[in-house]
Amino acid sequence: MNDKNRSIQQLQDAVADFVSEREWNNFHSLKNLSMDIAVEASELMELFLWVDNAASDERFAQKRDEVEQEVADIFIALLAFCNRADIDLVQAFDRKLQLTKEKYPVSKVKGKSNKYTEYK
Repeated sequence: MNDKNRSIQQLQDAVADFVSEREWNNFHSLKNLSMDIAVEASELMELFLWVDNAASDERFAQKRDEVEQEVADIFIALLAFCNRADIDLVQAFDRKLQLTKEKYPVSKVKGKSNKYTEYK
């Protein structure tokens, strides 16, 4: 299966089943899960540590499988957090994207990397 065949809810259900089968729910506090997301993100960052911007694409090509595994770990941790916190990830995404569009209007930020507070 690929991205087009499974919903976020199906993925959240798969993570919930995985956690439940292992009786890990007791360990899945919001604190622990938020830390898990950060730890997994740092493992992704570690794959690119000490590589300059230009070389990061080459590093990715060399370590694609490891990068994909770390991205999946981050996503699994995020889904577990959403399960525990009863967050509708699609709804949260839509709401945040709309807020970000308002914060960074194309007319003011197109082609710029400044933070929104720097262009007002």
